[in-house]
This record gives sequence, structure tokens and C-alpha cells, in this order.
Amino acid sequence: MNVPQVIEIKKIIEETPTIKTFIFDWTMVGENIPYPGQFIMVWNFNDEKPMSISYIDVAKGELGITVKKVGKFSENLHSLKEGEKLGLRGPYGNGFDTDLRDIRVLAIGGGVGMAPIAFFTEEALKNKAQVDVVCAAQTKSELLFDKRLEARGANVYTCTDDGSCGFKGFATHRVLELIEHKEYDWAVVCGPEVMMRPLYGSLETHMIDGEYSMERYMKCAIGVCGHCCVDNTGWRICAEGPVFSSDQISEIVEFGKYHRTASGLREYF
Repeated sequence: MNVPQVIEIKKIIEETPTIKTFIFDWTMVGENIPYPGQFIMVWNFNDEKPMSISYIDVAKGELGITVKKVGKFSENLHSLKEGEKLGLRGPYGNGFDTDLRDIRVLAIGGGVGMAPIAFFTEEALKNKAQVDVVCAAQTKSELLFDKRLEARGANVYTCTDDGSCGFKGFATHRVLELIEHKEYDWAVVCGPEVMMRPLYGSLETHMIDGEYSMERYMKCAIGVCGHCCVDNTGWRICAEGPVFSSDQISEIVEFGKYHRTASGLREYF
């Protein structure tokens, strides 16, 4: 659906001091049913941004997005109340593979990157995968969805930069410890690219294939405008991505190095 639906905010959940989840009623029919790793475009009647889908309940007809307050657009969303409205269109993009029966999966999320990881984990668990989750944040109060996923049956390993909860250090270090002592068949990763790039190297060294969710500046979300193209491949994050396999990631030279601003200038991580 390429025209925004104007929908009331049904519920707002304060997840952390800087992160909120917004729940909407959503028609769960055919291609309108989201799957993990996809995104929707959110319009606040002034600007429009892509947001990962963090939650769906097909039976209740509910969809959730999880938003970290980092700039003017997200600050505006955080100021809204239940009953106010936003424009939503989508879902868009290619998502994670969740058909992973009896597969040992390592799911890794950094900060608000846990949003699609949480959605993925719940679907993978329904499909009988065995899922370990590395949930990373700067500090304990910013950990996202760790309790939610423990309640669903995932093994959750928290890590914080300051050591206030779980492992003290970065997700890259926590993952290295896990893969030295446990065996995994597959990995899914979402977070800052400065986190994902060394994780990709570590997982490749241990011959663990997987999928990685990338983020770029988007405008149309349907593969027309070209703003979210990655340089050497011509792949569009909105259409060929945002989720890419390990083999595809190996071909993207800008992965973990730079992205482009709204004006097209390179901005290095």
C-alpha cells in the first residue's frame, strides 16, 4: 500500500527512558501482514521516515513500531498521545527467514535494533527454532525487550557498555564468548553498522551464515527514487533489503564504513 492510512495510536508503551512502542490497529490480510525485518513508512503530516516493525498480533489485528528519540522527527512522535493519529504505509522490504525448524539461531540486537530482532525471535520460536538472543545497550535502563523474549522462551544474554546488567562490554565481545563455547547454525543481526561489521567478521570466521538488517536514508520506500542505493551493487535498501544474507553483505563495500546524507554526501561511521 503506497498511500498512507491515517490511523489512531491505540496504545503507547514506554519501554525505556528514550524508547517508546506505538501500537495501531492493522488489517491483517494477504501482503498487508508484515513479517520480521520489514518496515513501514510513518508520516507525521510534515515528514515521513521508515520504522522497523517490532510487534504484530494477527488475531488482535495489531501492529507495533518501536521508536528511539534521536532527532526532530522521533521527538515529535514521542510527544504524541494515545488517540492521536499518524499516517502509515507499507509493509515494505525483504525480511528475515523465520522457517528455521530445529535450527540453532543466534539473534543479536544493539539498542533499538532489538525491535526487528524481537519480532524475528518470536516468529522463529513459533517455528520451533532454538534461539539465543544477545541484547545489547549502553546501560541497564536502555535494554530493550529482554524480559519479553525471556517470557517467550528465548535464552537472553544481556550486555551493557557500563556493566550495569549482564556482560560488561560490547555485543561483539559477548558474541565472541558465546560462539567459542556454543554451536550455532544461523545468525540474525540488527544494530549500528559499526557493531554489525565486526560481528560479521567474527561470525564468518566461525562459519556461521546469517542475515543482517541495514539502514539508509529513504524517501519513496518502493525502489523508485534511488536515495537508499548502496554504491557498488546498486541494491536498494528498501527493495532488495533491508535484510541481506552474509553472501550479499560481503559484496557491499560501504557496509560498516559510510552511508549517505539526505543530500547524497558520504558520512563515515
